[in-house]
This record gives sequence, C-alpha cells and structure tokens, in this order.
Amino acid sequence: MVEEIEFIINKCPTGLIIFKHKMDIIYCNRKASSFLKCFELPEEIKTISRRIFDAIRARKLGELFPGEIYFRKKLNGSASNWLFRIYIYEKTDPLVYVLIFEETVSNKLDMNGIRQEFKLTRRETDILRLVLDGYKNTEIAVELEISEQTVKDHLSNIYSKTGTENRMAIMRKLIYSPDNQFGSQL
Repeated sequence: MVEEIEFIINKCPTGLIIFKHKMDIIYCNRKASSFLKCFELPEEIKTISRRIFDAIRARKLGELFPGEIYFRKKLNGSASNWLFRIYIYEKTDPLVYVLIFEETVSNKLDMNGIRQEFKLTRRETDILRLVLDGYKNTEIAVELEISEQTVKDHLSNIYSKTGTENRMAIMRKLIYSPDNQFGSQL
C-alpha cells in the first residue's frame, strides 16, 4: 500500500513538503522538488511553521491558529502566482505540511468544456493543458512520460480538432477571443 500512496502523491499536480519541528524537511514529492529547484521556499512558510511549532509546545495552537492558513505570492522569476496552504498534524510528534499550487492559465479555464467542445481525448486535453501553461514539447514529454514524437502527434490532432495551426492560435481561440466561453479573460 505504501508504494501505491507514493505513486499517487508523486503524480499529484500539487507540491507537498512535510516539516518536523526544527524545520527539517522530512518529505518532498516530485512537484515540490521541482519547485525547490527553481525557487526558494518563501520566508513566510518558515516563519509560520516556527510559530505553529511554538504554539503546539505552548498548547495554544487552536487559540493562535484558529482557521485555515494559506497565502498567495508572486515569486521572483515566475510568471505565475503561487498558492501555499499550510496544514498541521498535531500528535506526539507534530508535523507541518505545505501544499504548493501554481496559479496557471489552464486552472482558469473550463478544460472539461474545451475537451467536450472539440472532442479531444483525455490525453490530448492533458497535453493542451500543459501547452496553455507554457510547457515546451520536451517538458510535456517528460511530465507525461511519453516520447516527444507522441507529443507532436497529439498536438497535430489538437490543431486539427480546434481549427488552429499553432500554440498562439490556440491561445487566441481559447483565452483571448471575444466569445470566450471557457473561462475568464486573462
């Protein structure tokens, strides 16, 4: 069962970092590792985590942190905003875990509606999502664990089904067109 859970957590589109009381990272999934290769963990996470562990030791966690803990931040070198949610596992050996979400273009669109409208397969929709989020063919291949040629083949099908010729035309059609029905104008 541990292997299955590890597989699920590593395939999750959300970064996960788990801290122990001395801010030691004891777990980091694949998305979080990728995040940490590109960006430094915001100081707010370190500060909040230290305050959480202090509150646990003082037995004042509920009083000092009564609700959800989350924040949005624009990071240097990133075109996107990032969302950070902090959760607390309060047991004899407490843990703080942080979920990291990137605010992407595809998250703002109705990808299921797009899939249905253009009769895209699920895999084509996965590739389209990554294209909209700025991934290159090689990055899509790595992310989806397929060959770059397979990515190109799917893109050709996507272009045909959407009546577009390239990535920019898809962006114009799905994001910037006046009759955009798939989500907010960006």
